[in-house]
Amino acid sequence: MSNAEKPIKEFRAGTVVASIWVSKTAIDGRSTAQHSIRVQKRYRDDRTGQWKTTTYFRPDELPKLSLVVSRAYEFLTLREAVDTAPTQKQD
Repeated sequence: MSNAEKPIKEFRAGTVVASIWVSKTAIDGRSTAQHSIRVQKRYRDDRTGQWKTTTYFRPDELPKLSLVVSRAYEFLTLREAVDTAPTQKQD
């Protein structure tokens, strides 16, 4: 994931963020999308005052972690259901 790329969706709960990324690949000559989820937390470094990111979470942050991961899963599951639903023929 380069800096020029952006996630297709982000879910936030305070400083905890789940970002959904997509990459296009070819399987058997067909273009398909592969999704990945990156979960991280933003925090301000007390010494420098700069904002940083980490993938470590404290126990009291686990409910927020659970929430953003659940929302990401829901987003991808519902998106997949729409993408794979049969189209109805209009008469």
